[in-house]
Formats: sequence, structure tokens, C-alpha cells
Amino acid sequence: MIRAERLTKHFAGRPAVEGLDLDVREGEVFGFLGPNGAGKTTTVRMLACLIAPTSGRAWVNGHPVDSEQDAVRASVGILTESPGLYDRLSAERNLDFFARLYGMPEAHRQAQIKRYLQMLDLWDQRDKPVGSYSKGMRQKLALVRALLHEPPVLFLDEPTAALDPQAAKTVRDFIAELSREGRTVILCTHNLDEAERL
Repeated sequence: MIRAERLTKHFAGRPAVEGLDLDVREGEVFGFLGPNGAGKTTTVRMLACLIAPTSGRAWVNGHPVDSEQDAVRASVGILTESPGLYDRLSAERNLDFFARLYGMPEAHRQAQIKRYLQMLDLWDQRDKPVGSYSKGMRQKLALVRALLHEPPVLFLDEPTAALDPQAAKTVRDFIAELSREGRTVILCTHNLDEAERL
């Protein structure tokens, strides 16, 4: 599902990722471990076509990242450390906005929004502005946003960072369920215990 050959990224001549080879199978939860600054996020950004590699090659869901960026972006969902949601909009309106960007028809949008908000215990809060959400609620909402278009590949960057134990368990259980559905999950973390659990 994900393959990289000698993938490299330099910023101002300094290496952030150097010669990475990677093979991740369909349905695998792949723990991408390393301390802050190790290049985990940079690698995800290259694989998701958010930045171009300096050299090397990579494919996501069979699509080369250097020539089929739109196909790669349609194949992935991304949860970053900062959720990037609109604070003044409700959770439901946030999700509807992003679902429209994926060109999802209205009936499908509404069904997906309801399904995932219910799965992550946010349905009763759907009409509240996201600015009033706790960090854990925002993190779960960002995870829903990454999943709305049913991507086969998910990139999760520190998905339980700063969450309370109950919210972290909910997110971990949810990730395990996604894997059972056959999705490929790249889990970027510096938490070895969490990587081993998943």
C-alpha cells in the first residue's frame, strides 16, 4: 500500500529525511517511531503529497507521489498535531465543509458525518461550536474529518498526544477497528507503549 525507495528531503541543504526505504502492507498498522525532529512528520508530508521529496521515489495505493498527487491525496486521510478546524463553526458544519471538498454527495456526507460522530461519542455535541470543544474532542473530530471520504490509507501524527486516558483509549480502540476494516494506518509517535498496543 505504501512503498518508498531512497526517499530524501533536505531543507536549506540540511537533511530531514535521508534515503528512506519503506514497505507497508494493506491493512497494516505501521508504527513510525522516533523522537521529535527525527523526520516522521516530514516523511508523512512527502507521502501525502504536501511537500515534494528532494530525491527518491514513493507510491501510495499504487500512485507515484511525484506524478499522481491528486490520486494520492484522494487515497489518504491525515490527522496532524494541530487539528486545523474552524472554531466558530459547529462540528457538523466543519465536517460538511470538508466533505464537500472531497465532492461527496449530500446524502452520503450526512450519513458519514453521523456514523463517525456517533462512533467517537461526539454526536450529541454536533451543534456546538468547535471552539468550545476540549482538546480531546477536537482531536476526535479531526480524526473524523480524516476519515469522511473513506481513504484506504491513514496518516496519524501523535493521535493521542495530550489526551486524557479515557479519550486516548477511545482513539486507540477506534484505530484498531480501522485496521480490522483493512485500512492501512501509519502511526507517527515517540510513545513506544502506544505503538506496541496498536
